Amino acid sequence: MSSSAATSARDYDAALAKLNLLASNRAITTLFEEPRQDATAAASQVPPAPRKDLNSQAIPEMLEWLRRAGYTPRDLAAMRHIHVAGTKGKGSVCAFATSLLRAAHQSSGGGARRPVGTYMSPHLVSPRERIAIDGEPVSQRAFADAFWQLWDRFTVAAVAEGGQTRESAEGPSSKPFYFRFLTILAWHIFLRAGVRDVVMECGIGGEHDATNVLPPEAVSAAVVSQLGVDHVAMLGDTVDKIAWHKAGIFKPGVTGFTLGLGNEPAVMEVLRRRAAERGAQLVEVDKAAVDVWDGVKSGLRGEFQKRNQALAVLAVQEHLGIRDRTASTAEVLSHLSQDMVQGLQDAKLRGRCEIISDEEHGLEWMLDGAHTKDSIEEVAKWLAQSVSEDESVTLVFNQQERDAPKLLAHLVDTLALLKGKNVFSRALFTRNEQAASDHGGDLTVQNALAETMKALAPKCQTIVFDNVQSAVAGARRTATGDGRKQKVLVTGSLHLVGGLMRAIEPDSLL
Repeated sequence: MSSSAATSARDYDAALAKLNLLASNRAITTLFEEPRQDATAAASQVPPAPRKDLNSQAIPEMLEWLRRAGYTPRDLAAMRHIHVAGTKGKGSVCAFATSLLRAAHQSSGGGARRPVGTYMSPHLVSPRERIAIDGEPVSQRAFADAFWQLWDRFTVAAVAEGGQTRESAEGPSSKPFYFRFLTILAWHIFLRAGVRDVVMECGIGGEHDATNVLPPEAVSAAVVSQLGVDHVAMLGDTVDKIAWHKAGIFKPGVTGFTLGLGNEPAVMEVLRRRAAERGAQLVEVDKAAVDVWDGVKSGLRGEFQKRNQALAVLAVQEHLGIRDRTASTAEVLSHLSQDMVQGLQDAKLRGRCEIISDEEHGLEWMLDGAHTKDSIEEVAKWLAQSVSEDESVTLVFNQQERDAPKLLAHLVDTLALLKGKNVFSRALFTRNEQAASDHGGDLTVQNALAETMKALAPKCQTIVFDNVQSAVAGARRTATGDGRKQKVLVTGSLHLVGGLMRAIEPDSLL
């Protein structure tokens, strides 16, 4: 093979192809779900085989993968991380924290550039979105170079320690699964780029999350954003059980921040107990003070965002060593410096209360990847504030992994309470894939959603699509023709929002 051929075989596209061979988060979370017992086994009353405690293996396995990549937890302490967990709002907290850190560094002067790294998930269009420096995804070149370096390190370790041949070790079997690989890749990229300030979002939970191999000296502040019920197979089926997992990011000597919840005493008790067990100080942000605060208008729309702003402000002040520990929440929020205000204003996060104007087709796309009961309520509030009394809305909806009809019903019912009527004239239910050939043809979820909508809103026209491209074309046929843009709400899944972005913005980030 020529050198040019070898180089082209290890470019960005080849890196993406290799990355997509790794086990996805969905494949891993499926391992935690109760296996279905067939009729024969049920009839014979044969007890199921005992299941491994997969959670307990997570951190030891991640430490081993980190070692194979040539790093130790101590190496990660070259950077200081704001570590963020939570069921909802953690992406927004990360976006605000990133922007606040950038604004603080820019205002401090000194000439030397101080880059800020951000690691978040999931991505909407490209995995590069997950690894950003100064708020921008790393370049294709930087991603590919770092990817192949890491891929080769895992391959070499498998040959040296696992007795595999070079040929077999070159494949995905000698590599960590998707999220773990990208987590280590983020650290690898940040360390190579000289990043010293990092905002890092947990994947799922906290206690057993891949990001939680961070040692205490690598963490400047920990944030537990709003909590809710999600990923129950891994984390438990109540908010207090889930709080236990999220609070696993608390570390000795590190200050943790969370919103004080007077109406959730059991949850707060779990967080307090976990902080005490870990030797961490827990700061409970005064929810009442946040609720009466005006917040700062930014590209992240929604009244609820001021809660995420408050958490980000306190975490960043702690990170920078400028937090006044004697000040109340109200005092902190009422005396924000100009660079803090600017940082909040400049924050951006795609796919959350985002509006895209489609001038050519007379549409206004309203995008939000809400996929829990609480977050879908916030979307309903956002839409209710945006729709005039004589307007109707086209809905594009999907959710492949949770109780989709129940989530849809909550959206429709909440809007009916807020507006006094059903606002949807058409509802389009689609798979997330770009083409029908990208999946096996199962439309069970979409058909169930259509039936649910017919029961909830009999006058609403419902249509099922087997791919996003067709759904977009269908939505574009709803233009009003009266000079006003037809609003199209896209929600239920970040994967749906990402798929739709690729369809309406084909030249967007790849």
